[in-house]
Formats: sequence, C-alpha cells, structure tokens
Amino acid sequence: MPGENLTREEARERARLLSVDAYDVALDLRSAVGADTGPGPRTFRSTTTVRFRCAEPGAASFADLVAPEVVAVTLNGRELDPAAVFDGTRIALEGLAGENELVVDARCAYSRTGEGLHRFVDPEDGEVYLYTQYEPADARRVFANFEQPDLKAPFTFSVTAPAGWRVLSNGTADGVEPSGDGDGAATTRFTPTLPISTYITAVVAGPYHYVSDRYRRTQPDGSVLEIPLGALCRKGLAKHFDADDIFTVTKQGLDFFHDHFDYPYPFGKYDQAFVPEYNIGAMENPGCVTFREEFIFRGKVTQASYEHRATVILHEMAHMWFGDLVTMEWWDDLWLKESFADFMGAFALVGATRFTDGWITFANRRKSWAYRADQLPSTHPVTADIRDLEDAKLNFDGITYAKGASVLKQLVAYAGQDAFLEGSRRYFKRHAFGNTRLADLLAVLTETSGRDMAAWSRAWLETAGVNVLTPQAVYDAGGHITELAVLQEAGSDTHPALRPHRVAVGLYRKDAVAGERAGALVRYARAEVDVDGPRTVVTELTGAERPDLILVNDEDLTYCKIRFDEVSLDTLREHLGELSDPLARALCWSALWNLTRDGLMPARDYLALVERFAGAETDIGVLQMVQAWAQSALHHYSAPERRAEAGSRIAEGALRELRLAAPGSGHQLAWARFFAQVASADTELRMLRGLLDGSARIDGLDVDQELRWTFLASLAAQDEADEKAIAAELSRDDTASGKRHQVRLLAARPSAAVKAEAWAAVMDTDRLSNALVEATIAGFDQPNQRELLGPYAPRYFEAIERIWQERSIEIAMAIVRGLFPSTQGDATTLAAADAWLTGHPEAPPALRRLVLESRDDLARTLRGQECDARAAG
Repeated sequence: MPGENLTREEARERARLLSVDAYDVALDLRSAVGADTGPGPRTFRSTTTVRFRCAEPGAASFADLVAPEVVAVTLNGRELDPAAVFDGTRIALEGLAGENELVVDARCAYSRTGEGLHRFVDPEDGEVYLYTQYEPADARRVFANFEQPDLKAPFTFSVTAPAGWRVLSNGTADGVEPSGDGDGAATTRFTPTLPISTYITAVVAGPYHYVSDRYRRTQPDGSVLEIPLGALCRKGLAKHFDADDIFTVTKQGLDFFHDHFDYPYPFGKYDQAFVPEYNIGAMENPGCVTFREEFIFRGKVTQASYEHRATVILHEMAHMWFGDLVTMEWWDDLWLKESFADFMGAFALVGATRFTDGWITFANRRKSWAYRADQLPSTHPVTADIRDLEDAKLNFDGITYAKGASVLKQLVAYAGQDAFLEGSRRYFKRHAFGNTRLADLLAVLTETSGRDMAAWSRAWLETAGVNVLTPQAVYDAGGHITELAVLQEAGSDTHPALRPHRVAVGLYRKDAVAGERAGALVRYARAEVDVDGPRTVVTELTGAERPDLILVNDEDLTYCKIRFDEVSLDTLREHLGELSDPLARALCWSALWNLTRDGLMPARDYLALVERFAGAETDIGVLQMVQAWAQSALHHYSAPERRAEAGSRIAEGALRELRLAAPGSGHQLAWARFFAQVASADTELRMLRGLLDGSARIDGLDVDQELRWTFLASLAAQDEADEKAIAAELSRDDTASGKRHQVRLLAARPSAAVKAEAWAAVMDTDRLSNALVEATIAGFDQPNQRELLGPYAPRYFEAIERIWQERSIEIAMAIVRGLFPSTQGDATTLAAADAWLTGHPEAPPALRRLVLESRDDLARTLRGQECDARAAG
C-alpha cells in the first residue's frame, strides 16, 4: 500500500506541467466469467489512450497505474520498455513534447475489496456483477491516468462484456457491436463525457435488473429539459426493488436543485445503480451514481430508513453541481463538495420530499457523528491539511461531512438563505467544469451577502474543535429573569477558538401555552442572538417569567454542544417526554448523550432517562438513535460491576415498550430490534426463540427474514444458537445477504476456537471479500465476550503494521478500526495502545491516526465508567 501514495506537492507539480485533452479507455471484461485461470489475480485487459499537453517540452512526469502487468507502453509513437518505465504504481514519462499521446495496454486486476473494478459472484445463482469505485484514487486500478482531481478531461469509454450483460458508464451508450470473436460478447461504446475528474468516472456491468423512467422540465426559456432515468440492482433483489419511490425522490430532487441552482443538470442521463459489497453509502459518478445495495430493503424497515435513503439520493445529486461540475483542486478542500452535499441533502429533503422533519434527524443523528469526530485528537479544521492520498482517505469523516454541513447551516443563518443560494449560482457559472479552492467560494459569498467571509472562514472553517454553550440565569424575588447570559467555552485546551454563533434561546415551561395538552413542556419565549466571546447577555429575555427549561441553540441554528443549568437538567430528568416540540426534544436527547460521553452524567442516569421516556418519543429516527446510544451507554460507559443489572433493566424496559407499541408500527419494529440487541436473561432469550419458531407472538409484529437474522444473532452471541441452527437459517435465505449474516453469526459464537478461526480468517489471509471481512469483524467483537477477546489485544498491536503494509487501504482501515481491543478494553489495554504509539513514531501517519482515535475512545470509555462507579458509591 505505501508505494501507491501520491503527495500534494507531486500533484501540484504535475498540474503545473500538464493539461489533459482527452481519454479513450477500452476495457475487455469477458474474463470476469468462467473458472479461475491460475494462481495469480483474475485480470482484464485495459487499453488507454491519453492525449495531453506539457507546458515545458522536454520535461519528465508520470502516469498512474496499479496493475499486475503492463503489456505495452507507447509515447508519441515511440514504444517504451514496460519493465523499464513501470514500477507497479507509476509509468515514467521522459522527454515529453508540447502535445503528447500516451497509449498503455495493461492487465488490471479485478477487486475483491471494493476498490477499483469490484467483482462479485452471487451465491444465489452464480451470476457475476461488476462495478467501479474510485474515490479518492482508485481509477488507476482500472486504467492508466493522471490520478488527481484538477487534471480534468473528457472520457470516452468502450466496454466489451459477455453476452446478455447490461453495461453502463457516465455517458450514454453510443452503439453496441459484436466483439468479433464469435463468443457472443458485445462492445458498447459510450458518448464522450464533459470534462470530469478521474475519480468520478464509472463502469457498471453485469446481468443487472434495470428499470427506466424519464424526467421532464420546462425551462424558463420555454425549452424542455429531458433526462433519462435508470435504476438497477442484482436480479436476486428485483422482487424487493421499489424503483418507483427512488424515481419519485429523484424527480423531486432534480426539481428542487433546478429551482435553486439555476444551472441545468449537465450530464445527460441519470442512472442509479445499487451494487453489492459496497464500502461506502454511495458515490456521485455523474450519470452513473452507485449506492450500496442495502438501500434496497429486503424486509420491513422504519420510515427512518426511507428517509435516510432519500437523503443519500439527494446528497449524491447535489454533488452533480458541488463536486462534479465544480471540483476542488486538491483534497484539502474536500469540504467544498462533501460539506455542501451533506447540507444540501438535508435542505432538499425538507424542501422537496415527504420527509419534512429532516432537520430533526440532522440535529440528532448527523451532528452526533460530527461531535464525536471533533473531540478526537485527530480533529482538524473543515478545510484540512491533506498531505497525501492516505490523509485524504481518512478525511472522509464526521468533520468533512457533518460538521461542514452544520457550519453551512450556520452560514445560512448568518448570511441569509437568499445570499447563500445566489452565491452558489454564481459559483457554478463562474467555475463550471473547473477546479476551485476555498477563496473562490468565499469571493462569491462576499459579493452576495455583504458579510466578511474571510473572518467567518477563519472562525468556522480554519479552526478545529466544538464550542460549548451554557445558559446562566439570574432571577428577582418575583421569579422573573433579571439577566440571562450564554457562556461559551472552548472544546479543549488544544483548540481554544471561540466562534461567533447565531443562536436561538428558548424558554420552556409546563402548561405555558393555552390549548396545549395538559402537562406539556412548551416554549413561551424565544430570542435570537449573536453569541460572541466567553459571555453574551440575551437582553431580549430580561423580565421573562422563570422557565423550567432554558434551551440554548433552540431550533439548531449553530454547531455547538449545549449544556443545561441545574434547574433545566432537573426538569429534563422528570419531564423530558413532555417536551412537546420534536426538534427541541431531539436536541435535548443529543445534549444528554454528550454529557454521558463526556463523563459528566453517569451512564445509569442516561439509561434511566431512556427507560422512562424513550417509549414516548414520537420521531422514529430519534428513537432509533437514542436506542443506539443506550447500547453504547450499557456496554461501554456503565461501571463493570453494575453492567449486568443495567442490562437487565434496559432489556425489561425494551420488552415492555415492544408490547405497548402500536401493532405493525415502525416503533414496534424498532423496539423489537432493540430488545433483541440487549436481551441476555433466560426469559428474554426464550422470547426470542419463541418469536423465531412461532410459539410466541406479539400482535402486529411480522418476523420477516431480516428480523429473524437479528433475533438469531443475539442467540448466537449468547451460545443459544449453534452452527447447525445458523446453517438452517441460511437454507431459508441462501442469498448474498444471507451469507453475510451467516458469516457474522458464526464469528459471534462464544467459543475460543470460533474466535481463533475468525481472527485467522481476517488477519492471516486475504481470501475474504471486503463484505465478509466486515461481517467477520462484526461477529468477532461481542460486548458480552470480554474474557474470550482479552488474549487478542497484544496480538492486535503486534500485527497492525504488517496489515497496513500488506493489505489495501480499505481493508487495512477496516481491520485497524474494527479489531481495536475496545470491548475487552481496560487500563491495561490503554497502556498497550500508548506503548504502541510511543514505540512506533515512524509508523505511517494514517495508521497512527486510526490507533490514536481508538485509544481516545477507550480513554473516554474508562472515564465514563469511573463516573458511573462514583454515582453508584
């Protein structure tokens, strides 16, 4: 893996020398089918012609290619010796002319890790499915290129594939011809793309199930914009494929972005492919967006799952403008696409679809990702210092996505929505098909808002850390506010910046508003204020009657952690479920969880709030997030000596809420899953077995195949389902999804032999695909198996440098993160992590970052356990 790196300085020098006119890429994928031909990797032929110019004739540069073999290299008609110019990752180019043509004929390897051209064999029917995934720099695994975002060019692809396959790329198919070899294969040639970066080119090929539709829109000039739409998935998932809903959201999004961006979608067709064993949520390849196929729901899911899918569809669509049309120059400004797409996904979700409460989910779920990332020792400014590709890979994180989106939400409050959108429109028109830096965006926003964007950028984009806002109130003898202030603290000593915040402060009281339900905790006063510095007085609320709850950052206008005064915290302990506004309630749940993670609230107190009030939570997305936090509180932040008691209480409460939930509702399904995940007592496990075999029933609960796997997973981890039971379940669901579940459950069983086998399968060989590595790690790491997992802590630290050297970065990241010994973690494990970091100062920075992040999570866990233990005393 280290030889595949590319530094920012190398990229800048190459961009100074070179400009690319066009690529012509021919891929022969017939080798994807049939038996393996030998001990080496399965390969395909890739032939690339690149036409490019050099600003300094006679200079030298290089092209990128990661391939087992280069057959031939021709530069300007001159044949080069592949052995002399190709080192496995780069092709040396000496004596360049002003205008150049490079032709590379190579044997590239199919991927089993989700990087490059991934090959998947469906165990259900033996069919082969291919798709590409490149970000940030894996197009070079499929064709020779200049792999950096600022060397854009038009691409013309031609793909030869087996008979009967559907083949898609960024452009529209421009003709299909027989391969000429008499094997029934065909070659599809695609229309040239507009200038785009290498990492967003795409090929999808296989016997995919395909559904088509069409988007039509009358433009302001009277012309009609027509966009062909496609949606595809594996044949085995066709019966579950709700393409109509996907097309509905797609059309709503296209309408929304056309209305707000005033720049027609420029890339012709719009296909959306749901593909197997995908490493990420989705990828914004123009004209050929790829998604993980788990967005096709094989069983009943809650509305939160449909909302999440819609958000991802809209996030990727926003990239057609932010990222594809206008692209960052280097990965330092990754936020210019990801932060904007994350914000625009939520903005369009609320403005265009049926999911009008999307900002609640954003506040509760998306921001929690940002808050965690921003408190790690690896936190960084939104606009980051990306030295190389390994840095870039790790910066697809909660800062770049969710914090950046939160900052943009704050910018809209600061500059105004109209100014923000007008700035976006000017940005697209000014930089279409080009590359930009931070200054380019700030320039247009300064024009449209009249605000000092440089100062805003310094505060919000160029500093790290999350501020903490706390209310401080003084009352007179009559119970009225004489002064209300908002105190601002830095998140840590290492990141001391205090930022300007546009916030709303809400005052809430029981029975405050006539007509509200009895006992409701309702807002009766509100003020917006610019918080700047350590203490800001909210003069607008002077004289207001004493509240039961003061909520700073009401309506979630800014990015911050919020705290409560003692009266407000006591109110939430007793009346959280009576808070009538769902967004305010979501913000309070999030703040209470942050108190728990920060070791300021014992885990037992948070679990008591969940036990008492989660059943009354009306927003299904908030409920599922609260349940996930409850699991973390139980397994990580509870004092070890009281964990069993806490688990029993939370499981009893989950079963109670499951029985009380409306039959057939999403809440019932959420409680069923949560109950299975926390069940451990014999009576609880008997209930799961009964729900599986039909001897127990809960009115309205449909135990479909996915829920069966959820129940069986808990039984397997508790030694209540053996290999035979898991095999029997696979026979009911002998599909790719079923296989992943089977692998996970087999690794979850509480046996030393099982753990040894799972460890060896991941650490000692590379025979597992990316999806099965992920499934094995998930099964291996069980919170109730600490003694079994203990011996693997020293083995982990002994192996991770080797893993980083030998595996692809995607697999190495999954292993280093997933197998860090946090579940069995204690002070000894923390010391082992510190010893590794101290003893390996020269380890790759990206590897050190991953270990440092996991070490920090473990230290936070131990502080939380100490807090919980003190409360018990």
